[in-house]
Amino acid sequence: MEPVIDQAFAAALYSDGDAGLDTGASLLAADPAADAELFRRGEEFVRRAWQRGWQPADVVRLVRRELDEAAAGLAAGLIASETARYERLPPRWRAQLDGLPAAPPRNRPDRFSYAGAVLGLYRLLLRLPAIEPVGPPPGALPHGLRLPPAHDEPRMLTRIRALLAKAEATGFPEEAEALTTKAQELMARHSIDEALLAARTHSAEAPGACRIGVDAPYETAKAILLDAVAGANRCRAVWNGDLGFSTVVGFEPDLDAVELLYTSLLVQGTVAMTKAEAGQRAGGRKRTKTFRQSFLMAYAQRLGSRLAADTARVTAAAEAGSGTGPAGSGAPDLLPVLAARDMAVTDTAERMFPETTTTRVRGATDLDGWTHGTAAADRARMGGNGPELHGRRGNR
Repeated sequence: MEPVIDQAFAAALYSDGDAGLDTGASLLAADPAADAELFRRGEEFVRRAWQRGWQPADVVRLVRRELDEAAAGLAAGLIASETARYERLPPRWRAQLDGLPAAPPRNRPDRFSYAGAVLGLYRLLLRLPAIEPVGPPPGALPHGLRLPPAHDEPRMLTRIRALLAKAEATGFPEEAEALTTKAQELMARHSIDEALLAARTHSAEAPGACRIGVDAPYETAKAILLDAVAGANRCRAVWNGDLGFSTVVGFEPDLDAVELLYTSLLVQGTVAMTKAEAGQRAGGRKRTKTFRQSFLMAYAQRLGSRLAADTARVTAAAEAGSGTGPAGSGAPDLLPVLAARDMAVTDTAERMFPETTTTRVRGATDLDGWTHGTAAADRARMGGNGPELHGRRGNR
């Protein structure tokens, strides 16, 4: 059995081109006894990915991007099987596993095609680079970055999630604006409450990190939007364009807020862009790509300034003691507490990414797209510091 596996791997995994995949697939298709070992080797490749800093959603995202949806399903099957061996998983992993695509049946549509798809997946997994870990792999003790709590999410985040879901679902721009603004205000207040609580209790809490997919098309504009959301919520985002994600560094409540808000604003922006594009087409316009790119660039940049302004307003109100709850108790030293947390986030990000580049992106070229994108951002009532991105140097 093993000699067949080894021969197939030597032909398919350590050489480029379809010829090697076909040779390896032929060897495996002719030997059904190799099936169990083939799957076991796949689990081993997945386990190596964890040791290199990857997480389930990262692997599936890259497989889908580099191969196809069928390969993503194959990867999901390996991931589900490999992670079943652990009694306890890192907290963020459960949600990622719940979101995996369904694994296709084995040996369909035929043994040769299936073996070829599996070997193509293994070739990609074998060549995964090491990336910055955002938590320990399963089975390892925490070291460095703090693990998020394993209990259910706070009630505040549940309220925020509900507000954003309503904002995405409504067909009335004014209602979406009010709902999204309220969600951002709650996020800012929740962040302040958590910071003051940590200061009062002398908590040893340290910043953590998570990865958020930034998918094509128009990934530059999407990365700018994520950077704006992260900055407004006291986090740092570092974009890896080649691997299709940004790593967001921050304290756990702020990481949750960034992920929720970015996902919602991207949905709202896409809906607004589709409507605006339909109007342009009705007028005889055909330059769809430049319109979309300019729309999303304007949407991201405009939201950056608005998000930052909203956070500053809530922070000023909390410092003056005009809010409610812990953030509005008139507690002194709020700004030093927030400054200390900002410094901790910056230090953590710089340790994780000692070599980053700041890239100024090219400006938008479509005036109509820019105008419509700015208007959409105003309706969403959200927004950063201009079109610059922090990117990872190396592994790119």
